[in-house]
This record gives sequence, C-alpha cells and structure tokens, in this order.
Amino acid sequence: MPGRMISPYIHVCATGGTIAGRAGSPTRRDYRPGQIGIEHFLTRISALGIDTVLTGEQIANVGSEDIGLPVWAALHSAVQSALADDDCAGVIVTHGTDTAEETAFLLDQTLPTDKPVVLVGAMRPDDAVGSDGLRNFANAVRVASNPDASGRGVLVVMGDLVHSARDVRKAVTTGTSAFRSFPRSPIAAATPGSLEWFTDPWRTGEGARHPLPKTMPDVAVLYAVAGMSASAVTSAIAGGAQGVVLAGFGEGNAPAAVREALGDAAKAGVPVVRSSRVDEALVDREPDDDRLGLVAARALGPAKSRILLQLLLAQGITNFDAIQAEFGRR
Repeated sequence: MPGRMISPYIHVCATGGTIAGRAGSPTRRDYRPGQIGIEHFLTRISALGIDTVLTGEQIANVGSEDIGLPVWAALHSAVQSALADDDCAGVIVTHGTDTAEETAFLLDQTLPTDKPVVLVGAMRPDDAVGSDGLRNFANAVRVASNPDASGRGVLVVMGDLVHSARDVRKAVTTGTSAFRSFPRSPIAAATPGSLEWFTDPWRTGEGARHPLPKTMPDVAVLYAVAGMSASAVTSAIAGGAQGVVLAGFGEGNAPAAVREALGDAAKAGVPVVRSSRVDEALVDREPDDDRLGLVAARALGPAKSRILLQLLLAQGITNFDAIQAEFGRR
C-alpha cells in the first residue's frame, strides 16, 4: 500500500488472469495467464492519456482457477488498507474471469460500500489480436472514479457493461461479451469516455455484511444429474462437509431419495441450500422445504451460495431462518 497521496487516486490490486496474460503470438489460441506485472500494465495504461492518478500493488499473478482463501485474504487486506486512506477514491482489482464472480461476491459481502470497488478482467490475453484488456481497464477507471459508483456493492466491469457482484456470472467461454447478470440486468454502460447508470444506488452507507474468516468451512456443492443417488449426500457428509449446496435441476430439484437425504443432513445440523444448475434460475421456497429444513438460494447460483454459506458458518450461524434471511437479501 503506497503512502498518502496529494491528490485523489485509484488503487489497483492485481491478481493476474487473462488481462495480464501473454500468448507469444497475436494469433495463438492458447496462452499463459498472469505474465505481466502491475507496473508494466500501468505504464501501458498511462499511454492512453487517462488523467486519473493510479497506484498499483501486485497481490498475486495467477490464473483465477488457482485463487482461493490465501489470495482472498491478501486481496481483502490490501483493499481495506487502500479504502481507509482518505485520498483513495476507489479500488480496481484485476482478475481472471473464471472465478471473477466468486471473488467479486466475497468482497461484496465483506467490504463496506462507501467507496467504489471494481473488479475487471479480459477474455483475450494482452498480446492477442483484438485484446479487450486495456479497454476494459479504462472502463473500470471511469467507473471507479465516479462517486455514484459507491453504494452499489462491488462491481464487475466487462465488455462495456457494469454488473453487480451479486448478479453477475460468466456465461460464455469465449468472446468479449462473456458476462451476464441475473435477476437484474447490467446496472450501467461504460466506455473510456462515458458512463450511464441504469439504476440508483441501493446499498448507500452500508458496512461490511460479514467478516472475512481466517478459515473457510468445508461446504460441498452437489451437482444434480439424472439417476443421482443419495450416496452423493452421505459421502459428502462423511467426508467432513459442514454444509451442502445442491446445484439442482430447474428450481433446485433433485430425485426424491436425494431430497430426503438432504433433509436428513439438515436435521442432523448440516445446513443445506437448494440452488440450481440452470444459468438463470430463481429458487423459491417450496412446501417440502419446511418439512426437510432446506434453504432456498433465491437468485444465487451454486458458487455464490457456497461462499455465502461458508461466511455464515464461519460465524457460527446455523439457524435455518437466519440463513434463509441472508439468501433473501439484495
């Protein structure tokens, strides 16, 4: 974290990913993420004529498939330190796209909302034809520099659109328009020279909803498939899972034997959340949920449901009603 700056600045926390990746050829399909350091990246950004003062910090330089609690803890600490400086107007996190939604949601739940925190990545490496990294980053600077970006939780900027961390997910494996939002659509459109908000802030002045734990409880995600047996549930519990998220069919469904096994786990004190493997899914409470003691994920997909349940369990929150209330928050 840099010393106190004379003028407002945006602090950039770099973690690697495709936005810092290189292929060695502008037309090569495969590439290695996390090849460019933050100082080199900021030098390239300065050539664009962006007048915002930027400082940088290298937290990690890996593909986002390798990001977990150790990187999250270092990143969280760096972001908190930056936000505590009165001269820091906001923070940008550069990140790989594979787990961007998970890091964004974790930060969204564990940081205050009084200053913008913007996560940005790229779908094409730095040296590829049509690389989107610099444009996405310039858009992120535009968003993070805007006071109206605060009070919205953590934001994700990709493909000229701004997404809420709670709603965003990667929906396409290739191409620069790979991110979608549900149930809300993108909340703004951004270019290096413009920013148009589609909605008012909804979390103004809100503090962190949950602390970042030193360890994350083991929560298993079970993917529902045709012919699935209850052994998937019993194996997860026997393996030490302290909570279970079902990536169910449709509105969080599973074969009857699996649902009963999940109910048995819940009655034994292992919280169970019904989510869905469907890309755009609302999982509401059903009559059987009361009988079985299951939590409905609402609009959170399996990955974010797992993170939220981990944060709750780390605080000792196992009460069914308390967990359900957290999944119903906006």
